Amino acid sequence: MARQERAIRTRRTILEAAAAVFDERGYTSATIGEILERAGVTKGALYFHFGSKEELALGVFEEQLAISLPSQSSKLQELVDSGLVLATRLRTEPLVRASVGLALDQGALGLDRTPAFGMWIDQTARTLAEAKTCGELLPHVDPGETAELLVASFSGVQLLSQVRCQRQDVEQRVVVLFHHILPGIAVPAVLARLDISEDRAARLLAEGRPLRAAGDVAEAG
Repeated sequence: MARQERAIRTRRTILEAAAAVFDERGYTSATIGEILERAGVTKGALYFHFGSKEELALGVFEEQLAISLPSQSSKLQELVDSGLVLATRLRTEPLVRASVGLALDQGALGLDRTPAFGMWIDQTARTLAEAKTCGELLPHVDPGETAELLVASFSGVQLLSQVRCQRQDVEQRVVVLFHHILPGIAVPAVLARLDISEDRAARLLAEGRPLRAAGDVAEAG
């Protein structure tokens, strides 16, 4: 068990180091040597967990999604929670910032096995499809098209926040985004019950409710 826990910590250390280097230098300019130096691990330790720089980048991508929020009575509330928590994590966690930076980095477009935008769109589309099944969406709403619109809009909003103020207002901008998009897709009675407040993510995170995803739990077990 101690060896397994040590391996989990080492993997996390490597991911955080890779994220910091990717965030600072971009995917193309980042080197394995820099990541090793930042992580303070041996080359063998790194290659035990990740076979290449591409695998490291994919690990960073997946970490952005590696958090599960508690179920809500409304699937649209879960969608809002996911967006607001991601916004807060973008502002506070270098690893999550790096995952978004990699997605927007032209040099990382060769990462074609599990592209970040596809992961985000698929996750959002699944939540919207569940919301439609539950009767929360207006009849005309197509979950796939709406997922693409939301992911594209979120990406642009967070990028504008980064350029304008290093993402210090990213939660407020995401709230504005939801207030503009949700009335066009949500059943009015559901919309009226949604909590789309700037401090919702901070409350969820302060309560310690978000959990690491099943992959981390499985590794730990």
